[in-house]
Amino acid sequence: MRKQLVTVALIGAAGALCAPQAYAAPVSDQDTAFTQAAHRANLAEIAAGQDAQRNATTGCVKTVGGVLVRDHSRLDAGLTALAKKHGIALPGSPAPEDEQKLMAVRAKAGTAAYDKAWLAHQEAAHTKSLARIDEEIAKGDNAEVVAAARAARPVVAMHLDMVRGGTCHAAKDSKTVGAGNGGQLAAAMNDRVVLGTVALAGGALLVAGAGLWALRGRRSDAES
Repeated sequence: MRKQLVTVALIGAAGALCAPQAYAAPVSDQDTAFTQAAHRANLAEIAAGQDAQRNATTGCVKTVGGVLVRDHSRLDAGLTALAKKHGIALPGSPAPEDEQKLMAVRAKAGTAAYDKAWLAHQEAAHTKSLARIDEEIAKGDNAEVVAAARAARPVVAMHLDMVRGGTCHAAKDSKTVGAGNGGQLAAAMNDRVVLGTVALAGGALLVAGAGLWALRGRRSDAES
């Protein structure tokens, strides 16, 4: 009888330690495709922002380029951490079409035509990114990936407002959008998993202790 109680207690403790993995949210093809595409878009926007800082002719476009570098770097840090957590392989460069479009814009470097082409390119790119984000919010399965998309949405929408209509609006930079929320969310979810593991394991140990205490009581009664 004693061996049976100990065995049950050990099984309960092991189950508690494994529980967070059992309840881990799935990462669907939709979540994976979004994460990879968003990473590539971030890389493309960082490159485009750096290019504008070097080659734009107006201070406004240079400023917007700096905003893109700042925000997409933060977004990508959170996204990369999330991808690592869920085992999602990320590409190492922007999409080829984005690189080609930036090269076409760069060919106009140092002229007013560059600024106009850069703004038009960024309006198209951010419109596409916003649509991709909305699709993930509507169809995504993994809560963390969907939350990262939600955190990115106001950032991308703000960038779109800054270039909408091919006109530069650097003043629309709020400087308060939490672009790093994706990474913060991943860290918070990790903390919850750890706390859940501790709580479940502690409960299992309490059950095991209660079982052993009851067994000892029965033995004492039998001996007396």
